[in-house]
Amino acid sequence: MKIKNDCLFFNGDHPCNPHKESGYHCDGCPAYIQIEKKILIIKLGALGDVIRTTPILRKLKKEYPNAHITWLTYFPDVLSSEWINRILPVNIESLELIKQIEFDWLINLDKDALAISLTQQIKSKRKTGFTIDAFGHAKPISSDAENHKWITGLFDDESKENKKHYVQEMFEILGYDFKDEEYILDINKNYNWEIDHKKNIVGLNTGCGGRWSSRLWPDEYWVELAKNLILNGNEVIFLGGEQEHDKNLMLSEKSGGKYFGYFKLNKFISLVNECDLVVTAVTMAMHIAMGLRKKTIIFNNIFNRNEFYLYGRGEVIEPEPKCDCYYSPTCTHQSMKNLKPEKVLKTMSKYLND
Repeated sequence: MKIKNDCLFFNGDHPCNPHKESGYHCDGCPAYIQIEKKILIIKLGALGDVIRTTPILRKLKKEYPNAHITWLTYFPDVLSSEWINRILPVNIESLELIKQIEFDWLINLDKDALAISLTQQIKSKRKTGFTIDAFGHAKPISSDAENHKWITGLFDDESKENKKHYVQEMFEILGYDFKDEEYILDINKNYNWEIDHKKNIVGLNTGCGGRWSSRLWPDEYWVELAKNLILNGNEVIFLGGEQEHDKNLMLSEKSGGKYFGYFKLNKFISLVNECDLVVTAVTMAMHIAMGLRKKTIIFNNIFNRNEFYLYGRGEVIEPEPKCDCYYSPTCTHQSMKNLKPEKVLKTMSKYLND
């Protein structure tokens, strides 16, 4: 019996889909597609960065429609098996596997110790992104685009002057021009939410991660914003994780906005998908909203606003005067208090009424 292990559908340890669906064997199988390239993507984390790296899949699949793509990550649940042939969590089994394969193209878009070590160890005809130097530090492999991303990560002044957004940087590292390729994010629609879709649905994501208190918007501002939105005929839903649970209960009680609780990732994505517009700091929820093609208002005070690309579906708004606590976990002058609810509501109205 002839076995075609170079087929895109071949699994090696269990039946392929063409066999399960139609009973085909390798010999003479009409569904056979020969793998033209083996591509490995190393993008481990963070979760939001994994989501906003997914647009490169659209370009890779366009350039190499018959490529077999493997992606190694800490967040396998957020990636789509429709676009990626092998999604690998970071564990000993995955690391041993990829070390035994010779790839045609290894793409490492991370600069952490594990990622750059793997770039050095894994066999591949072509390598792009970041590898390891003689001191155990990250270094760019060869291109100006890699060097740009490396330098902006080393020096704050260079980072502040950067005019390129994150997705553009990823494309340029691969040698491509970014042409508005969208994120790829699967949605589980098997959840029922008590939401009035006759109204505009506004999601208010109130957290910013435990480390970054510098980005927190005052609770009384969330209450004022929610009350005004409800008064103007909108449905308001508070969003957040376990860390925001008590706060969101309080905000819901004081404002009249809805709060359904905190959930695992897939269910949280489903809830965000119910929203027409999401207001959020620079968090995982921001990337999820953008991945779901939602109108998005982003609060920013400590990052370079040029880093974020919203596909024409929202705005980045900042306190005035501008905060000078660049990439700082804390803000000594509490700059987010200078971003008033009336400014946020005015910005939102442009997107709720279009």
